Amino acid sequence: MRVEDLTFATDAGCVTPHQCTGFFVGWPLPPSPEQLVAVLDGSYRRVVALDGQRVVGFINAISDGVLTAFIPWLEVLPDYQGHGLGRELVRRLLEELGGMYSIDLCCDPELVPYYEKQGFLSLSGAGLRNPGAIVAGRG
Repeated sequence: MRVEDLTFATDAGCVTPHQCTGFFVGWPLPPSPEQLVAVLDGSYRRVVALDGQRVVGFINAISDGVLTAFIPWLEVLPDYQGHGLGRELVRRLLEELGGMYSIDLCCDPELVPYYEKQGFLSLSGAGLRNPGAIVAGRG
């Protein structure tokens, strides 16, 4: 797999649920493909990587549209990992976000070095999780 051979889309509505399977490996309760598409379409910005018609990676940002953005998800299918696709998705999303003052994300501790290599700073944070929201959104 070569990143140069993939196509990238950024518009809301650019993918459908049937194109978005195999993501969220290891999650105890993964979002459905329908929820994933709703999240991408509702995001301030998104970048989706496609191999033909199949979504093989994506990243999204929520934002106030002025100074701050938050990146909730970066996902690459397991067979496409290790080839620079995640790095390319981050690069393209940061380009989409322009010169915002703060672009933050939360990740598992073992992923911090990955993001530091892309210019992010290690920050402390806190969060709440409501697994019921994923179940409630299935329908």
